[in-house]
Amino acid sequence: MSDRHDHHDHHHEHGHHDQHGHGHGVTRTSLRHRLGHLLTPHSHQTADKVDRALESSARGMRALWVSLAVLGVTALAQAVVVAVSGSVALLGDTVHNAADALTAVPLGIAFVLGRRAATRRFTYGYGRAEDLAGLVIVLTIAASAAFAGWTALDRLLDPRPVQHLPAVAAAALVGFAGNEWVARYRIRVGRAIGSAALVADGLHARTDGFTSLAVLLSAGGAALGWRYADPVVGLAITAAIVLVLRDAAREVFRRVLDAVDPALVDRAEHALARVPGVRGVGELRLRWIGHRLRAEVAVVVDGSATVREAHRIAVDAEHALLHAVPRLRAALVHADPEPSPGETDPHLPLAHHAPA
Repeated sequence: MSDRHDHHDHHHEHGHHDQHGHGHGVTRTSLRHRLGHLLTPHSHQTADKVDRALESSARGMRALWVSLAVLGVTALAQAVVVAVSGSVALLGDTVHNAADALTAVPLGIAFVLGRRAATRRFTYGYGRAEDLAGLVIVLTIAASAAFAGWTALDRLLDPRPVQHLPAVAAAALVGFAGNEWVARYRIRVGRAIGSAALVADGLHARTDGFTSLAVLLSAGGAALGWRYADPVVGLAITAAIVLVLRDAAREVFRRVLDAVDPALVDRAEHALARVPGVRGVGELRLRWIGHRLRAEVAVVVDGSATVREAHRIAVDAEHALLHAVPRLRAALVHADPEPSPGETDPHLPLAHHAPA
């Protein structure tokens, strides 16, 4: 006896299930948490870029694009100073800001594609376009790190004086001001529409602003006559970009291989085990399609249950999953009869029996 059930395709995504955390949790950010953001590079995981509040709000999407335009203008202004000063530290910061702005392009295209309805050719829809966007982002960050690192290393081996130090210092402050404005704007709009993702992006922009301030150190060191100050700070900023690249590449690699957080699997199994009529939980699979999850699971039901009763248990199991697992869009539940004593069920190689 079996029942395959996924036609409900509910959108049971509540604010308290958002994996980014509660909005008020961000509001009460402690000093330790803020310092952690400064020391830990932010994630470029595509699923973290869009949550339901942001996705459903035109104001939220406008805030995302406006703030990214500001970052682009900031990077352009810094690039002008790089051209006249030759500062590799400022170049690294400029490349970092430009890369952050440019990553919005593939993400925006993927987001638009992901909203298209499924077709007979693309039966799961176009959500996996976000994985392709992730690959483009990784390549963009890698190119920016390579360019900034090579330039800084070349300047370290062949030191040259930095021209127009006041302009370099001013450009560093422009970078900080641009990122801080974006941070405040994203956080304000994110809290207004209840988007934890936009608030988190605002905190990340604030972190990038402090990276821009590091350029002031290079200008100060150069003003004091230390000719290695500029390339050393440039290498430090390159190292920060490499850390971001490492995290981004890891997340994209996992996503391409359909990896999920094991805690989500545990949560799903616990939710299913509490469903009345479920005697055991078999093989459970979760996969990301865009920034939404889909689930496939086999559950054990009473061998004497009717088809109607098995269907009801499958529906209850689906609802339990949709309420328990953040970002779960749909679940396919296979109801299998409990084996007779001494009989094994080949469909349930990983069966975990629920407590009586």
